[in-house]
Amino acid sequence: MEAVNQLASPGTFRAVKEPLAFLRVLEWLFAIFAFATCGGYSGGLRLSVDCANKSESDLSIDIAFAYPFRLHQVNFDAPTCEGKRRETLSLIGDFSSSAEFFVTIAVFAFLYSLAATVVYIFFQNKYRENNRGPLIDFIVTVVFSFLWLVGSSAWAKGLSDVKIATDPDEVLLLMSACKQQSNKCMPVRSPVMSSLNTSVVFGFLNFILWAGNIWFVFKETGWHSSGQRHPPDTMEKQSSSYNQGGYNQDNYGPTGGYNQPAGFGQQANYGQVGEYGQQQSYSQSGPTSFANQI
Repeated sequence: MEAVNQLASPGTFRAVKEPLAFLRVLEWLFAIFAFATCGGYSGGLRLSVDCANKSESDLSIDIAFAYPFRLHQVNFDAPTCEGKRRETLSLIGDFSSSAEFFVTIAVFAFLYSLAATVVYIFFQNKYRENNRGPLIDFIVTVVFSFLWLVGSSAWAKGLSDVKIATDPDEVLLLMSACKQQSNKCMPVRSPVMSSLNTSVVFGFLNFILWAGNIWFVFKETGWHSSGQRHPPDTMEKQSSSYNQGGYNQDNYGPTGGYNQPAGFGQQANYGQVGEYGQQQSYSQSGPTSFANQI
């Protein structure tokens, strides 16, 4: 019942409106888009080999490949245009390391963003009880920002290599039949890479989100709080220096200060012999002192 009441309370999801939690929600969504557009990819290309002997031709050679882009394991058959003999070829390259690294970062970023958002909404008081929660959050945010930058850059380079390795013109060069001028080799369909291009874009967008969120997480740590408390301490020290030595010393009175009762009650400034040869005093014993002088 307590959990239900907490969910039903109007201020439960107020934390989502704050920049810290709002950016976490965006990171969660963008991480989904990043690993979905990359990890869920499957594509292919189609080639045509028209031999001089038409009976040996193959006008529809389909080559399919998918994540994690171990292209050297993708095999296909092609005619040699030398009788009925066919040859088995494979694409060139293994780009699984950069692709899997990128998807791994996206999956862990998705899980952490989801967990952090739940903590911000339902356990915000415990999160801010001490500096441990914000400090761990800050370190993890910095690490993920770096990983997104490295992973997105590596995958962008890997995707460029995948495009070259799956270019139909490059694949045709692997066929022995296409090295003979009497045969005609042509690409029929090229692979569609739009989703992979989108994954790279989402990768760098995730880096921007995580790097921008560093500041908001840093504000929750004790480092930012101690930095905010430092200037008031300095002002207090300066004000105490004025009170102790600047204006409250013997410049305006023996006991220091405007509100001390020694301004008119001691014979320092007003109790000395003046121009008329008699001792002047304004606050010694009141009227009695004046009567004695008379």
